[in-house]
Amino acid sequence: MTTTTINGRPLVLPDDPDALLIDVIRDGGLTGTKLVCGSGVCGACTVLLDGTPVVSCLWPAQAAAGKSLTTIEGIGSTGLHPVQKAFMAHDALQCGFCTPGFVVEATAFHDGWRATKGAATPSREEIAAALSGHLCRCGAYEGIYRAVAEACSGRFDGIEPIAPRLEARDKVTGLARYTVDIHHDGQLEGVILRAHIAHARITGLDLAPARAIAGVAAVVPLLDDDNMVRFVGAPIAAVAARDRRTALKAIAAISFKPEPLPAVIGLDAARRDDAPVVFEKKDRKRAGNVSEGAGGAPVSWKGNVRGPSAPFSQKAKQAKSWLDDARQQRNPLLVEETFRVSTQQHASLEPHAAVAKFDGDQLTVHISTQAIHESMEKIAKRYGLPHDKVRVIADHVGGGFGSKGSVGLETIAAIELARAAKAPVRVAFDREEELSVAGYRPAAELKLSLLPSAEGRLKALSLTAHADTGAAVNSLIAGLARLIYPAEAKELVDFDVLSNLPPGAPFRGPGGPPMSFALEQAVDEAALRMKIDPIHLRKLWDPDPNRQRLYDWAAGLDVWKRRKPAASQTGRYRRGVGVATGYWLYLWQTGSSVELAIKGGRIVASCAVQDIGMGTRSVIANTVAKAFDLEPQDVEVRIGRSNLPPGPGSGGSRVTASVVPPTLLAIDKLKAEIKRIGSRTPAPGSNAPWREMIAASPDIAVSARRQEDGKPPRGVRPALHEAGIMGRVFGWVLRLMNHMVVGAGVPSSVQVMEVEVDTWLGHVRVLNAYTGLAIGKLAAPTLARSQAAGAVIQGIGYALYESRETDPLSGHILSGSMEDYRIPGIGDMPKLEVHFDEAGFEHVPGGSVGIGEVATVPTSPAIANAIRDAIGVRLTEIPFRPDRLVAALKGRDAA
Repeated sequence: MTTTTINGRPLVLPDDPDALLIDVIRDGGLTGTKLVCGSGVCGACTVLLDGTPVVSCLWPAQAAAGKSLTTIEGIGSTGLHPVQKAFMAHDALQCGFCTPGFVVEATAFHDGWRATKGAATPSREEIAAALSGHLCRCGAYEGIYRAVAEACSGRFDGIEPIAPRLEARDKVTGLARYTVDIHHDGQLEGVILRAHIAHARITGLDLAPARAIAGVAAVVPLLDDDNMVRFVGAPIAAVAARDRRTALKAIAAISFKPEPLPAVIGLDAARRDDAPVVFEKKDRKRAGNVSEGAGGAPVSWKGNVRGPSAPFSQKAKQAKSWLDDARQQRNPLLVEETFRVSTQQHASLEPHAAVAKFDGDQLTVHISTQAIHESMEKIAKRYGLPHDKVRVIADHVGGGFGSKGSVGLETIAAIELARAAKAPVRVAFDREEELSVAGYRPAAELKLSLLPSAEGRLKALSLTAHADTGAAVNSLIAGLARLIYPAEAKELVDFDVLSNLPPGAPFRGPGGPPMSFALEQAVDEAALRMKIDPIHLRKLWDPDPNRQRLYDWAAGLDVWKRRKPAASQTGRYRRGVGVATGYWLYLWQTGSSVELAIKGGRIVASCAVQDIGMGTRSVIANTVAKAFDLEPQDVEVRIGRSNLPPGPGSGGSRVTASVVPPTLLAIDKLKAEIKRIGSRTPAPGSNAPWREMIAASPDIAVSARRQEDGKPPRGVRPALHEAGIMGRVFGWVLRLMNHMVVGAGVPSSVQVMEVEVDTWLGHVRVLNAYTGLAIGKLAAPTLARSQAAGAVIQGIGYALYESRETDPLSGHILSGSMEDYRIPGIGDMPKLEVHFDEAGFEHVPGGSVGIGEVATVPTSPAIANAIRDAIGVRLTEIPFRPDRLVAALKGRDAA
């Protein structure tokens, strides 16, 4: 028998030589240590072994024998470490799933630094080197830099921090519980059998061999009723067993006969006239949905190509005619280019996961979800249960970015298995599943033509997008170009191109970044040809008042005023500055409700909403605390439970705009009720009258639903109104089908990027990022900055690194691990300046709208325009890989 000491307590290690340290830790109930990549890449599982950081997902359990092991729970057990305090104070976290690993590594760095360097402040480069083995998909790196620097300099040696994020303490100490951390007595582990062929009909499915294996409690089929699989990874069956190893053994025992069918992989192959068809006409409703909104109007469908869809075009024939004339006349102002964007995986660090448990006729499901209340409704409908018999719980969610907005396969499999096994079942995707079948931003090809008039206005725009949606439909890329830069005529056409790949899904501003990547480069090219400052041209073409103010801010930046032309630079390393703009819709969800109550002399706010890292708890707490002259920590916020008052989904940047207005209404009601039934009035001259009245109040409760907005200022309309009658129809359908309202005003972003290009090796480094945001009043200022920074880092990943790689013959995803799918690390974070313009949404109760989507839309084109400024070459395909940049430079020199 061998033992180790874990957080000061002895622990017997398993004799199994294959047992990993992370499993021993988590099976012992210490769930702060997270399993993400399983390959030592992300750092989330980091622990201290005799004081040295190690990744427990690779460390054999027996290798810890006789050693002292410290997990995140051990670091914060006797009082917060200075690093934990600094992380809380600087909001060096968002969803928090990666935070324990960062804190453990940073603690070791801090302690070593202080022992040798005293209270000196480490540089960004030293911090980045120390934390280079850690990844944060939310992009909280800017706060992490500040937190580690100030902890090492001694600022947090004695003080107790005031955290801007309500749940920060739980996240930095490892106490925050996510779906993957849930464990009921008798809980089983579920695993899904997936297809290893891109297109086939499954026959002869035999589940009996799996059921016969000892330790297997349930086996259920998951095939659709047509018994077809249309992509590698499509579900066939699921098993629940006493542990994952047994479940995998049972999965391997299931037999079936795949009848292979012709398959087609990817955008180019699927468009060929002779391409095998993915969905026959009778099966088209089985396709997935890559949009956050309702499906569009019926459109034609030829082979694998769905489209053209062009409801937002404006005088399309006129646009074609003018563009044809410009081509014939060789108009030097005509900008024409084909752009390509790659597939971007959500890569949430907490995988898609669900834990289902039946207690009689009561079903409780923990889900890593972006839609607590909606999930409850859909589960109840699917299984014919009353709403009060279904409870969905998500105390903390480890990132989603659009991929967790619906009831997914993990939830269905967990419920089916729990019902069959009559025991709780957990289903959690592994990292390969997460990076292949859990959704993605579709790749796309965008053909663009842009024609300025002789007078300098935008005359005509044509944008045709073919989206590589896999087994899904409803992409909207080109159509989004209708809502920016008014032109005399626009031809905007979208196509879905289906193939035998997993279905795409909404991803942070779906359609926005690829549209902006093409359009903003074309606008920049037009400015070069017209010999006009690119910001000035945008001011001429773009009448939106929010963006007009942001253009003035951007034009005043020193980095913009001192930029140098590409022709003036020589040498290996060259710098460039680029600008781009972006927008998103202002959305809010009807029916969103908030309850405010006084319970035991304390205010409790309740809403069936979830927090996926953007700070919903803090937004609600800040709003209530400000109204009653309290501190946010004085307000108890209850979210993450479907049996609370209905709340919005975390998609479309609609949470803040949906929960703040009813909170304000509820505040007015609660104040009136306190005054009506209060047993005493505050003492004369009291500096905390509401605190005194709340403390003396009996238990009471009030609630309010999201009200309509006030009348907007003259000239401010919902963005969709700019798209004419079809835009209004789309807005009506969105409200009717998805309960989302497109409000007046346009959340906007203008970004300026400074890059350095290594012209020998083709590397691009973003040095400085300046992001201006017009998103109304800040309900939680520090958290808003964190969201902005995270959006920029995801945009940098989109531009420079991220790309799903697929075998073009078999359809297997080749980038199914975090070793192969590159997301930005802390060393990729530029220095960042965030400018918030808080005007423009005074008609919204509370004045706040969303930030998550709009802040990432213009990042990739701003980087592209900066590269063009640095080297005089425009890159039209992302990611900007070194080989592509070097080839472009060689092509220029050859020309």
